[in-house]
Amino acid sequence: MKIEVTPEETAFRAEVREWLKSNVPKTARPFAGEGVRGFDLDWQRRQYEAGWAGIAWPEAFGGRGASLMEQLIWHEEYALAGAPRSGCCFVGLSHAGPTLIACGTQEQRQHHLPRILKGEAVWCQGFSEPNSGSDLSSLSTKAVVDGDSLVVNGSKIWTSYAQHADYQELLLRTEPGSERHRGLSWVICDMSTPGIELRPIRTMTSAEDYHFCQVFYNDVRIPLSNVVGELGDGWATANATLGFERGTGFIADQIQNSELIEMLIDMARSRPGADGTGSMIDNPSIAAGLAALRADAAAIRSMTYATISRAGQNNPGPEGSIVKLIYSEVAQRARKLSMDILGGDGLETTLAEGLVFFYLRSFAGTIGGGTSDIQRNLIGERVLGLPRGPRL
Repeated sequence: MKIEVTPEETAFRAEVREWLKSNVPKTARPFAGEGVRGFDLDWQRRQYEAGWAGIAWPEAFGGRGASLMEQLIWHEEYALAGAPRSGCCFVGLSHAGPTLIACGTQEQRQHHLPRILKGEAVWCQGFSEPNSGSDLSSLSTKAVVDGDSLVVNGSKIWTSYAQHADYQELLLRTEPGSERHRGLSWVICDMSTPGIELRPIRTMTSAEDYHFCQVFYNDVRIPLSNVVGELGDGWATANATLGFERGTGFIADQIQNSELIEMLIDMARSRPGADGTGSMIDNPSIAAGLAALRADAAAIRSMTYATISRAGQNNPGPEGSIVKLIYSEVAQRARKLSMDILGGDGLETTLAEGLVFFYLRSFAGTIGGGTSDIQRNLIGERVLGLPRGPRL
């Protein structure tokens, strides 16, 4: 690993820190409800107006065109400043936008990219299905060509922010009789199109947290001009996005997790022990858990820097799966330990205080973005060189 900070990068860090200090919203982002969309788009618009939108996007497409090291600096300072997550804007900025840059037509780019950057449109993702989660290539939502349109029938599930979205990146099976990766198409779906029905998926976080939806398509007509890449070659189009994911955005989550761990250490020192004597930190299992979390957080940070260093030398690899796997499991352990430290008080902690809310949310961390089992398969095959497991 070789990461050397230049004087220019030091100056860049100071500029980022100063801007964030003056501009991070003073009010907390809503957990749920209609206010979520407005908050996220307002924050995105503020970043755009100051020249910080699309930090990793090429300048030719309206982004900042930052180097990998500058991206890392941005995300570090972003987390340290307590800036809000991208929320509703995530899919547009991190998936749809990069895919259009790589595979879209000039017309598609001109229409959608500025709207994403300016905070004028929200995107959601239509990939997972009730019977096609980690095995995405088994999806069955179908579209048939009818004149200059695709007619879509089927459903997608676990669609984050679908109720707030203007557009959806939608992966469909457009070739009758095709199987697995063949015959898929990546299309832009206008969420106001007739025939689309949204049903909220309630989660255990609270009755108010309406984050996921199931989306149903009943003879939904999408213009063929909305196909991104080639018709029937959607698997390649979907994978194109991966070229833009170098692991820098993950550093913000890691810093936030490290700050949580330090907060838990302080909490354990200040809260009385379960037997009424001493403090929680005197409990050997609590102290050992906190020490292990702090060590693991440092190890994840080092792995992230190593991955970025290799990517900077044009040698990106599959090591990101190691970071994702360990981070998601460490974050779950940290949230579990927060409940152990709170004890019975955890049952009374309000939603706004966050610890209980994010503890409940943490159960999805080893599922979303590729399950831990999938990550272990990738590590075994692509990092360790083990034989591939059986494919059904």
